[in-house]
Amino acid sequence: MPPTLPRIRTLVTAYLDRHADERDAMAGLLEALEADGNPTDRSALPGHITCSAVVIDRDRRVLHIRHKATGGLLLAPGGHVEAADDTLLGAALREVEEEAGIPASALVLTPEFRDTPIDIDVHEIGSNPAKGEPAHRHYDFRFVFYLADDAPGLTLDAGEMAGAVWLPFEDVSSPTLRGKLAASALDGVIAPVNASAIIHDGQGRYLLHLRDADKPWIWEPGRWSLLGGGREPQDRTLLDTIRRELREEAGLGVAGLEPYAAEHVTGTDGTRVPIQLFTGRWNGDPARLPLTEGVMLAWVSPEEFPHMTMAPSTRTLLERHAADHPAPAGGPASAAGTAPAGAPSGTVPHVVGVHLYLERDGQILLGLRHPDSAYAGGSWHLLAGHCEAEAATACLVREAYEEAGLVIDPADVELVHTVHMVNRPGAQPRIGLFFRAHLWEGTPELREPDKCVAWQWWSPKDLPEPIVPYTRAAIEGIRSGRAYTELGWDR
Repeated sequence: MPPTLPRIRTLVTAYLDRHADERDAMAGLLEALEADGNPTDRSALPGHITCSAVVIDRDRRVLHIRHKATGGLLLAPGGHVEAADDTLLGAALREVEEEAGIPASALVLTPEFRDTPIDIDVHEIGSNPAKGEPAHRHYDFRFVFYLADDAPGLTLDAGEMAGAVWLPFEDVSSPTLRGKLAASALDGVIAPVNASAIIHDGQGRYLLHLRDADKPWIWEPGRWSLLGGGREPQDRTLLDTIRRELREEAGLGVAGLEPYAAEHVTGTDGTRVPIQLFTGRWNGDPARLPLTEGVMLAWVSPEEFPHMTMAPSTRTLLERHAADHPAPAGGPASAAGTAPAGAPSGTVPHVVGVHLYLERDGQILLGLRHPDSAYAGGSWHLLAGHCEAEAATACLVREAYEEAGLVIDPADVELVHTVHMVNRPGAQPRIGLFFRAHLWEGTPELREPDKCVAWQWWSPKDLPEPIVPYTRAAIEGIRSGRAYTELGWDR
């Protein structure tokens, strides 16, 4: 079926948001989009939509084809939209493969434009009595792609093409496209703009996501895949991207995420999608995660991979990771709250939490926890978090950035207090480590508003109420020079 009017309207709206000065030139197109007809049909008059592919190589050159039918004019690969083209982007991809032999799998959407046109050129077409076509107008949607390094050589139809050349931006034949290329940051260098995470439990199991099967427009519908997604404007790095995606998709926070590999997959439009892969350890219960996308999350062992509906590239990637990180002997991890196998008799695991003691002009930074927070809702508390499979200072650095956007160097912190406590008889013991940061970058931000609704500086002599009791005890201990506090233990 042809591209839908709503989707075309969305593309045009986004384009005119960037190029409001071209609205008058688009008047005919805008009028056609409000009518009931099909503006992509080549019989639509007085004008219709065509599509072109702007292919850029690593030398910042653009592919041009010399068409015999146009008297040898140099043009980007392109042409009319056909009935089988579901999208305008798909039409451009089809044209570049038909005219130049470059498949979609050898092309990468650019971070700057993605699936929106870099240019919509309006030009007049003379009458063609031989085809029974009167003079009309073309609205040429030009989509931009980077050429993969391993792309095949050009294959031209000698019957229709007289040759091909790669032209630098300043020599591009179309004036409107030439100007937009010159003003862009496009350079032909392919870099990941998506991030995914290989989450494993350190015991040979992998956390996989079963995606919806009834949504063909999403990537890998009905398949088991990794959690992840595309970079958003607020993400400073791809590490920010994967942390945000894990929170948004599954309410999941994974400590110590590290880059693993840069790979590529095939997108829903057939283009190549470069992905930065991260890896991290987590050993919780997937059934308790608030899944917002897909069908389910589950732990899966490598021996199950061949029997699952999974993209071959995903399976190969996970098998490689499993080979690099073999499961330790001794079976799966112990249940929470019980000592690991081989621990001395009577051993009881402790929860370890880190806390940031930040002082500015004699005042201490405290956060007001969300009223619906599972712990200490509506109370003031230091910036804090639980250690996972990471060093305490690494946890502190991570939590400071994730919760408040503060950048702290582990070398600039010191341990100033420890609280050993138990909330009630029989409860799991907890150890709270309080670190003072001498230097930091940034101003406290509300980056997790579901947990913290305000950051505020308070005088230690006039702490707010309500405040978490052990937080008050620790602050008083730090101010008095005491290094250790016990709470809740029978004496």
